[in-house]
Amino acid sequence: MTAYQPPTALPRELLSHPEMHAAIVDHDFGAVFCLARDLAKISYSKIAAECDIKPERVGTLARGQGRITSFEKIVTIADALRIPGHLLGLAPRGWEAATAPGHAPTASARTSPTTRGGSETVLRREFVRASAGAGLVLGLPELNQIKTGRQIGRDIPDQLRQRTARLRRLDDVLGGGDTYRVYLGEYQATKTMLREGSYTEETGRALLSVLSEQAQQAGWAAFDAGKHSDAASLYEASHQAATQAGDTALAGNALAFLAYQKINADRAGGIEIAVRSCGITGPDAPPSVRALLYGRLAWAYAAAGDADKTERAFAAAETALSEDDGTPQPDWAAWDGNGLQIMAGRCWTELRRPIRAVPVLEDFLTRYDDTHARDKSLYLSWLADSYLNAGEIEQAAAITGRALELSAGVASVRPRQRLAPILHQLKAHQELPAVADVLEKART
Repeated sequence: MTAYQPPTALPRELLSHPEMHAAIVDHDFGAVFCLARDLAKISYSKIAAECDIKPERVGTLARGQGRITSFEKIVTIADALRIPGHLLGLAPRGWEAATAPGHAPTASARTSPTTRGGSETVLRREFVRASAGAGLVLGLPELNQIKTGRQIGRDIPDQLRQRTARLRRLDDVLGGGDTYRVYLGEYQATKTMLREGSYTEETGRALLSVLSEQAQQAGWAAFDAGKHSDAASLYEASHQAATQAGDTALAGNALAFLAYQKINADRAGGIEIAVRSCGITGPDAPPSVRALLYGRLAWAYAAAGDADKTERAFAAAETALSEDDGTPQPDWAAWDGNGLQIMAGRCWTELRRPIRAVPVLEDFLTRYDDTHARDKSLYLSWLADSYLNAGEIEQAAAITGRALELSAGVASVRPRQRLAPILHQLKAHQELPAVADVLEKART
């Protein structure tokens, strides 16, 4: 094999630079790119070409706007910049094994290991699942248990918040059945810290804010795993902790989660809670938070069949996003135009507007990686639903089949729940070969 040293490879000494090391561990690739340019004179154009990212996107990230969370893109960046896997929570890269100090790497920056049957996504998911199940979270960087004594220092809440943000990445590839125990353990550990520790009033408020965030994370996993009573209790606990902390953004988000859970059984009640979530948060909340909550309000109105109020809620969400001035947003509210786009597609499906829903959903899904198997299978279910509404039966069957494939083995009850009524509708057309195939796939 011909030795290959990408032009974007970071000098070894730069990897131990404090700012660079911190940016890498935090997956802050915008800061990584900025430091690579300033300290190693690696141009953004070279980074863009080697990492397969649009040049304007590299510049946007370097200005602190947006984050990269896709597993595939993180792998590409690691190989292009020659960042050792352990710094990013990855397994050792192929080029690392072939590289001794003072020698050039030997694998292409575009090369990633292949697996039996080509099922790299599935095997990756299995690895992370095993890690989470063991309580180790091996696929994430620097997640050793935070050590504290009885006296809780003012830096501990920030450490816990960073840890919580990193653990949230598990939700990108695993379902709630796999992550619930991990998230619940983090929540319970912080509760113990609050109950038994000694700290200042300011630190106590910060700990309550972290506790609220952890309760939401555990509640979401419980909801995804079908543990609805646990989810509701955790959301309510989150709202109480956020209120005590004076964190109106998290308090509003806790209500938004409750509304999302409630809307199917009690539409009027779900809408009322969703409206409260936006009101509690207020106009001074970070733009991404307001966009997230108005997007969920739009969903509540769509579920109730109110197209006009759905449109108005989306307009409020878009206005909020337009006010983003690059100020760092809360990690738990990492919502952008993509999040709003997929929510719009879901809402138009719910409102039986397939002509509006299909283009939006298809545009998003062509860019959405299969690594996010649970979410992609859910989004595909709305696309299949829209095609059914449009009378495109065979297309709906094909998309349903793809959703079934992606959801196989995912520890989430929601994909199957979403697909069940679609499969029921397809039974009326089982004389079509495409429909017969997907119905058989569902049975097996």
